[in-house]
Amino acid sequence: MLRTNVKLFVYHTPELTPTDHLPDCAVVIDVLRATTTIATVLEAGAEAVQTFSDIDKLIAVSEQWLPEKRIRAGERGGAKVEGFDLGNSPLECPPDTVADKRFFLTTTNGTRALQRVEKASTVITAAMINRQAAVDYIIKNQPETVWLVGSGWEGGYSLEDTVCAGAIAHALIIHDPQMVEVSNDEVIAATALYAQWHDNLLEMFHRSSHGQRLLRLNCHEDLQYCAKSDIIEVLPIQKEPGVLVKFS
Repeated sequence: MLRTNVKLFVYHTPELTPTDHLPDCAVVIDVLRATTTIATVLEAGAEAVQTFSDIDKLIAVSEQWLPEKRIRAGERGGAKVEGFDLGNSPLECPPDTVADKRFFLTTTNGTRALQRVEKASTVITAAMINRQAAVDYIIKNQPETVWLVGSGWEGGYSLEDTVCAGAIAHALIIHDPQMVEVSNDEVIAATALYAQWHDNLLEMFHRSSHGQRLLRLNCHEDLQYCAKSDIIEVLPIQKEPGVLVKFS
C-alpha cells in the first residue's frame, strides 16, 4: 500500500536546507535559468547533463570526452563563461546542437544547489516548463519526504524559484489534499505567491532582481520562455552525483 502522506518542505535557497539529513526526494529549482536549460537540453536529445560548481573541474572532466561529443556551457553573473561553447540560455540548445552529446554545465546558482542535495536518494530538477512532470513523479512514487529547493541568487531569495515551488506544491495539494503534509511555513508562502502570480508569471520575472539582471543582458526571449508552464514532459533525474538524464 502506498503511503498516505508526503511530507513537503520548501527551502528558498540551498543554504537554508537542514545539514544533518537529506530527503527521500530533492527537487532542485533554478527557473532562471539552469533547470529550465537542463530540461530543454534533455528534451533536445542530449546524452546527459553533467553539472559543476567549479569551472576548472568542468574543463578537466570534459577533456575526457571527444570535442564532437561534448558541449561546455556556463555563466557567471548571467554572462557566458569565456571560452565556453554556450552560455546558460535554453534557447541556444536545439537538437542539432546538443543531440547525443554530453552537456557540461556550470552556473552561478543552480549547479551549487544540485551539489548540496546530490546524496539524496532521488534528485530531480524542475522549472515552470516541466512543472507537471515533477508533480506526476511525486504523485506516482509518493516519497516520504520531499524538499523543493530553490537555488536563489548567491545565497539570497529568488521570487521565480519560490513561485515554481509554489506551483508544484499547489498541484500536489489540489490533486489530493490527504496525500500531502505541509511541513514548513515556506510551503504556504510559496503557494500563496503562486496564487498571486500564476496568470502573469512573465511580469513577475521582469520585476524580479534576477529577471532585471537578464534584461540588462538582453535576455528578453529567455524570460518569455522560462515563464511558460508545462510545455515539456521531460523530467531530469540524477543518475550519479552531478549527472542528470531523462527519466523514463
